Amino acid sequence: MIDETHNPWTTLSSKAIYQNPWIEVREDQVLNPKGGEGIYGVVSFKNKAIGVIPIDDEGYTYLVGQYRYALNEYSWEIPMGGGLVENDLLESAKRELQEETGFTAAKWTNICRLHTSNSVTDEEGFVFLAQELTAGETAFEETEELHIKRVPFSEAVRMAMNNEITDAISVAGILKAAFILGIK
Repeated sequence: MIDETHNPWTTLSSKAIYQNPWIEVREDQVLNPKGGEGIYGVVSFKNKAIGVIPIDDEGYTYLVGQYRYALNEYSWEIPMGGGLVENDLLESAKRELQEETGFTAAKWTNICRLHTSNSVTDEEGFVFLAQELTAGETAFEETEELHIKRVPFSEAVRMAMNNEITDAISVAGILKAAFILGIK
């Protein structure tokens, strides 16, 4: 039987190398599972990643497009952002949906918990399904130049399957929502 609580790594020391309001990069001196000495770099996030899949009464969803600096390319995604670790996940999801699309929702379902790149980061993400939408005003942040696209939810699934949506949280959330909603 596998002991899933056993950690085969030993941390000898840990040192913060860089930090800003969103992340901290640290370098750990470690003993690996075979006993060899080495280093391990970890990016720790100061926020939870929060994604929202809004579905309107006609079965359409809303994607957000923006140029992603780190990728140096344009990206279509579900509405998403960061929620402070100490904040309620649902409240963060509600804020992100309103900021990026203007919508509020009467029905919320937490459909997914995921880790975005667990070999180098501790980032934890959550995806919510938002239904029974009411339109309102957006409130983009200073760093956001967003475009909103309304598509049938099946089109968002097709985009995820054809690598037109490549953001990990968006792909995972869309496919999980498709399974839950019985949509192909």
